[in-house]
Parts: sequence; C-alpha cells; structure tokens
Amino acid sequence: MSTPTLLAESGCHITPSGCGFPAPGLNSFNFKPIFSIGSFDFTKPMLLAIICMVIVVGFFWAAFAKPKLVPGKLQLIGEIGYTFISRGIAREVIGKKGDKYVPFLTSIFFFVWIMNIMSIIPLAQFPVASRFAYPVALTLLVWITYMYLTFKTHGFVGGWKHLTVLEGLPGWIVPLVVVIEFVTNIFLRPFTLAVRLWANMFAGHMLIVMFSAASWYLLTPKIYALFAGGSFILAAGMTAFEVLIQFLQAYIFTLLTSLYISGALEEGH
Repeated sequence: MSTPTLLAESGCHITPSGCGFPAPGLNSFNFKPIFSIGSFDFTKPMLLAIICMVIVVGFFWAAFAKPKLVPGKLQLIGEIGYTFISRGIAREVIGKKGDKYVPFLTSIFFFVWIMNIMSIIPLAQFPVASRFAYPVALTLLVWITYMYLTFKTHGFVGGWKHLTVLEGLPGWIVPLVVVIEFVTNIFLRPFTLAVRLWANMFAGHMLIVMFSAASWYLLTPKIYALFAGGSFILAAGMTAFEVLIQFLQAYIFTLLTSLYISGALEEGH
C-alpha cells in the first residue's frame, strides 16, 4: 500500500494531535502478496507486469491477426507504432539488416512503455520498471541477443576479438584496451542499460509519492493548507513530466538495444 493511501486512511495531518510526516522510502516499493499459487507469491508489480505483457501481445494480435489493405483503426494504430520503430530506430541505426529485428525492438519498446505508464494509471499507480528485477530481466534478454549475434556473425574467436580488440592501436596499449573493452561489453553495458531505466522510474515515482503525501499531510484548516496546494501543483507537474520521461526511457532502452545489435553485426571497429 502506498504512503499517500496510508496517510489518508490514518487521517494523518500536520496538527498537534496528528502524527509526524512519514517520509516515503523503500516501503513505497514493497508490496504484500496479493495471492499465492502453491509456494509462489504474486505481488502487485508481478501482476502489473503480466497485465502489460497481455496488453502488448493482445493489441498487436488484434491489430494484425487479419490485416486488411485498407486498415481499420486498430490496425492503423499498430502500423503507426511498428513503422515508428522500423523507420525511426531500426533503419536509422542498423540499416536494412535491422528489418528482421523490428518485431523484437517493437516488443521491447511497447512493453517497457506500458510498464512505465502504469505509474499514472488509477489503481495501478506504480511503474513496474522501478523494481530492479524487471529492467535486469529485460537487459539480460538484450545481452543474450547481443552475444548470440556477435558470435554467430564473427565466429567464436572472431567474436571475442570483435568484443575486445580495437584495430589500428599501438601494440603496447592493446592489452590495456582488451581489458577495458572486455569489462565494458560484458559487464558495464548491460549494467548501465538496466540501471538507467530503473533509476529514472524509481526517482520519478519517489518524487510523485513525496509530493502527493505532503499534499495530504499539509491539508488542514490552518495556513498549512496553502502549502498543501503548492505541493499538489508540484505533484501534478511531476506527473505530467513523468509521462514524457516514461516515453523517453522506453525509446532510449530500445535505441540502445538497436545499437548493440548493430555493433554485433558490423564488420569490425
């Protein structure tokens, strides 16, 4: 249960008889199990992730199950989304070779975007990607794809050379560069890809929760109500700004995925 909800249920305000302000923290990201199947507990973020998956799969299935020459509204929306990823990311970054990866990139973009949008959906009100496990799982999928394409394209020896060796360097600096490239491509790339998405969603949700909680806490008949109005305006502004961030983070995650695929397919560097 979120901090604003707990405040509302407890009637906590800034009054002599009220309680101290319970600053939002990690408790805003922890949820009790909603239900269990055997020994496996389903929490709110897990349920939202499943709903997001169903939305993405269900939408594109419905849009393209029976495609028509003159598209209906659903097919038209699907084509716009697909074309956006195809022309705006895959073709721009990977080139013609990227056409075969458009379904993969489209799935990633819309799944991440819908997970982020859950932050502003009533009753949901939680960005799934703010739980680190979900960006890590997506990043692992991207990293496995990156490694697979690298070794498939260049072979086992050529793949390691592609990941660790830069051409045209003086011989004395090659060992140092090999170590740096190995650490960067094997560890830092997937780590930063996951952290970037998680940190933005975590921070954005924390700010919204903070200002929302402060709005309720300051809402009293006294002069503090003026500050509650200011806090509410900030919460609304942060929510509007978060809508932009949600889209941008999905776009950046997909763009970086396409860059990794492009790097795996290129001849050398």
